[in-house]
Amino acid sequence: MKTLLKIFLIFILSNALSSFAQSAPGKITGKVTLVDGQPVGSASITLMETLKGTLTDDHGQYSFTHLVPGKYTVKIQMLGAPEKKISVEVLSGQTTSADYQLPKENVQALQEVTIPGTTNRFSKKESVYAARLPLKNLENPQVYTTVPKELITEQMAVDLGSISKNVPGSGIPMLANQGRVTFRSRGFEIEPMVRNGVAGFSYSAIDPANLERIEAIKGPSATLFGTNLSSYGGLYNRVTKKPYNGFGGELSLFSGSWNFNRVAVDLNTPVNADKTVLFRLNGATSFEKSFQDMGFTNSISLAPSFSYQVNDRFSMLFDIEFGQAKGTSVVRFNPWTKSKKTESIADMNFPYNRLFGSNDLAYSTQMMNIFAQFNYKISDQWTSQTVISRARTSINGYISALNGVTDTTLRALVMRGYTAFIATDLQQNFTGDFKIGSHRNRLVLGLDYYNNSNTFDRVQINGPVVYFTHPEIPTKITQATIDGLAPTGTMRNENNGDNSYAVYASNVFNATDRLLAMLSLRLDRYQNQGVTSMATGINTGKYGQTALSPKLGLVYELWKDRVSVFGNYMNGFTNKPGSDAAGNVFKPEQANQAEGGIKADLFNHKLVGTISYYNIDVKNMVRTDPENVNFNIQNGGQTSKGVEIELTANPFPGFNIVAGYAYNDSKMTHADASIEGLRPALSGPGKMLNFWLSYRFPEGKLKGFGAGFGGNSGSSSFQTNTTTRKVIIPSYTMLDATVFYDHSRFRIGFKVDNLTSEKAWSVRLTPQAPARFTGNVTFKF
Repeated sequence: MKTLLKIFLIFILSNALSSFAQSAPGKITGKVTLVDGQPVGSASITLMETLKGTLTDDHGQYSFTHLVPGKYTVKIQMLGAPEKKISVEVLSGQTTSADYQLPKENVQALQEVTIPGTTNRFSKKESVYAARLPLKNLENPQVYTTVPKELITEQMAVDLGSISKNVPGSGIPMLANQGRVTFRSRGFEIEPMVRNGVAGFSYSAIDPANLERIEAIKGPSATLFGTNLSSYGGLYNRVTKKPYNGFGGELSLFSGSWNFNRVAVDLNTPVNADKTVLFRLNGATSFEKSFQDMGFTNSISLAPSFSYQVNDRFSMLFDIEFGQAKGTSVVRFNPWTKSKKTESIADMNFPYNRLFGSNDLAYSTQMMNIFAQFNYKISDQWTSQTVISRARTSINGYISALNGVTDTTLRALVMRGYTAFIATDLQQNFTGDFKIGSHRNRLVLGLDYYNNSNTFDRVQINGPVVYFTHPEIPTKITQATIDGLAPTGTMRNENNGDNSYAVYASNVFNATDRLLAMLSLRLDRYQNQGVTSMATGINTGKYGQTALSPKLGLVYELWKDRVSVFGNYMNGFTNKPGSDAAGNVFKPEQANQAEGGIKADLFNHKLVGTISYYNIDVKNMVRTDPENVNFNIQNGGQTSKGVEIELTANPFPGFNIVAGYAYNDSKMTHADASIEGLRPALSGPGKMLNFWLSYRFPEGKLKGFGAGFGGNSGSSSFQTNTTTRKVIIPSYTMLDATVFYDHSRFRIGFKVDNLTSEKAWSVRLTPQAPARFTGNVTFKF
């Protein structure tokens, strides 16, 4: 009986296990890649029979688990690419693979695609923002430089000025009143006014904690970005980190010279089980004293972002940048200009390490940028993108500059009070990728509304006279001193603002698979709202102008996907108020660029570079009427021409090179007699060089250990340049070095900026810090 019972139980158990095995759930996994095998992140994947959805991760992978055996259809979609349906059969207890490689023409979709995987870690050129179209770098007739987060991390760069060292022709960054930073580009000033392709300005310091990369887009770019966001030299676009499909993050600690301390965090997590709702938080707080006798900065920033793939056609992205800071103004020295002589700031006996202020003469800033983006796939050929951006900066307290009174004395000009800047940008873009006959067209049609509103409620105060050539005399300008002089100051209590309404279109036409033509046009209506006095309520200075801005480009790929030659004609403009003595109303100032060059992407991305020559001609500049000094005329001109070279290279495993050279020849061509034919002041050095050499052991016992060395140099330039007065800024060479160990779970680094303590000045004569030592520990999870 016992034997029969055992046989019976074994029979029942084996049948139960067999039945369970036959109905065990299965699994579908897959990977989505580009034509060159690179993974595609954030592609929308839908299991049509169950309506379950998910997104691919940074490695292009996805999965569906606990599936009942049977036949299924996997639908793969990306904005800017045709959908793909794959039929699969799930077997009991088994994993079924459903991989997909995008067709050749879909190199990059409108949703941002991260392209990792190459050994050239610092070359990530592809951008969906530079042309507002999914173009490869080799297809784009415009020059732009990208600085990816991998390079930012290795250089331990914790501010935009340090990051910009990698942009050819950027020069020493100029710090303005309250931490705002500006750069040079092709002889003109540019600011980081753009974030993810739309308005994202801040008139205060911008913390790079949430940066994925910086894109320095070169040349007049008003056709696609408008005059509010770009200058004749170009624009800086801050591309922010986006949520991704997975849990992870970093905690970074920094400490260094002059009581520098910084904590930064990056945390990412899916919110729901299907991983269609994602959240990411970046933030940082920093404190640092100045290398000078006085001065400090203290800041905190938070940047949460949230994405939601509603379905396979519709996605949303929301993010916020919040920053708050307190600090003292940096030195900005304006020498006495009535002396008829030429001299260098290095020979003026101006103290290099004195602030001429006190720590109680400080400002407070707050910035809030809100960004919303809605992407909708209308069809396989057309997508819609709606973008809303709201940027606000407020400044309260004391901001100052130092103005020369004689060759040996100065006095501080202090602005005390409240200032606020608000900008709203609404954009609607329709992007098509279609064929007419056998010719491919990539077309963007856009509407753009930009509103700028400013409030000034402050008093301008002249401080006491100080003998700057006598460092033994203690002269600290304190808050009490300035407050005591406030009744003698000049009040500025006003509101002002403007509105811009624009429509634009840009089409890239493939005449052949190697010859591309770009034609772009923008019609812009500008309405200046004038200035309204808070005291009287009277409004003055309203005016309106209309501008037409074209952009043309040609690209021919000499070696398909490897080498291309390009040429462009681009336009920028600046609205100008007023009229001349005859009553003729001024027109917008215009800048036209002609440029040509060659781009290369060789040896599986191991050598990527651009060589270009440009000529920018500015006309309709407003200047003093030589016949009537009480009026202006609009016939001024300026030319700016030069050569730019940039490359990133990976000659052998572990070794990477970033290098750039910029030559700029800029001069006033039709101007007041005092500056006719001269290089404009504040245009920066005529020659600039940047490089970074990096080696990291790719394998073996030393895997992860590495070192980097680089620097920047610039020729002499001018703070003031007239026929009677020249203030020269000396040439400079500043070198940096770092050593580090990069592990999968942590990173340790040590960096020295300005190794030789080179004395150097920005275009506004701000002394640069001597050798600065910084240590960093980053924990990865």
